[in-house]
Amino acid sequence: MTDGGSMISLHEARYVYPTGNVVALDGLSVEIGAGEVVGVLGQNGSGKTTFTKLLNGLLKPTSGRVVVAGRDTSQHTVQALAAHVGYVFQNPNHQLFATTVAEELAFGPRNIGCTPHEVEERVAEAVEFFDLGAIVKSHPYRISFPLRKLVGIASIFTMRPRVFVLDEPTTGQDHRTTSVINRLIQRLGERGDTVICVSHDMPLIALVTKRALVMWNGQLIADGTPQEVFSDRAAMERTHLTPPQITRLSMRMPGREGRPVVLSIAELVAEELAFGPRNIGCTPHEVEERVAEAVEFFALGAIVKSHPYRISFPLRKLVGIASIFTMRPRVFVLDEPTTGQDHRTTSV
Repeated sequence: MTDGGSMISLHEARYVYPTGNVVALDGLSVEIGAGEVVGVLGQNGSGKTTFTKLLNGLLKPTSGRVVVAGRDTSQHTVQALAAHVGYVFQNPNHQLFATTVAEELAFGPRNIGCTPHEVEERVAEAVEFFDLGAIVKSHPYRISFPLRKLVGIASIFTMRPRVFVLDEPTTGQDHRTTSVINRLIQRLGERGDTVICVSHDMPLIALVTKRALVMWNGQLIADGTPQEVFSDRAAMERTHLTPPQITRLSMRMPGREGRPVVLSIAELVAEELAFGPRNIGCTPHEVEERVAEAVEFFALGAIVKSHPYRISFPLRKLVGIASIFTMRPRVFVLDEPTTGQDHRTTSV
């Protein structure tokens, strides 16, 4: 729960599909606060999609209660909930219908009562943020799948709902469009919107969420930070989910027993740089200052933005030197410091 209060509340929510008597959701109770960015994990058939479709009224609970933005979803139509809950389908072909990208972006805000000026402003904001200027006059079905998916997300963005539901947002995306989606999720969280991200993309969950729900057989079996969830071997094995590679590596590294798993190379590097000064008695503030100084001097900031699975040998060597630098010894012993280094790291 956040200071903003509960935005989503499910109490013993159950859903049974009319055909086949399939129990898709079996007594789910969960509270999600305003401004939370939450990942929803689980294998196919675990109940993830049913859960999210209850949020915007596409499905009504067979029993139990679902309240979103103060509204009992069983008492409101999908149209009435659409202004508060934006749902982005996994397949953009299921939601796009206009003849141009511009019309697609304008449809939502126009239909929730925005003035022509407001519609124009929102469309312009979305075009800029999602970098859609080159295709704004194109037919949505004549652009690539990654761009089509961005248009689908942007068409919800223009409605400015308090809750965003993103179903597998990075599926079929290239590096550029994935980075836009990552920035979007971070921006929504920063401005206080609630984001529900259903995904099998574990690095995405590690990067952009602060909380993860794990579902299995229509039930919630784990709820915690990504670090806590990825550390839960029983839940991971039960759902056949695999934590990010860097997280698995941190679990196997000698000397890390009992320490939290890491979610990125950046965390591992920061931990490496902080280890020395922390163990010679520096205060937390001093540790933070020394790490920041080392990151700046050795130009390690780019690692924070790099792909979390790879760090080159030259950078690895720099990190090793920087980890001693943060301890500020009076004597440095450097054994073949330039071996395997490129021109940039040698100059450092």
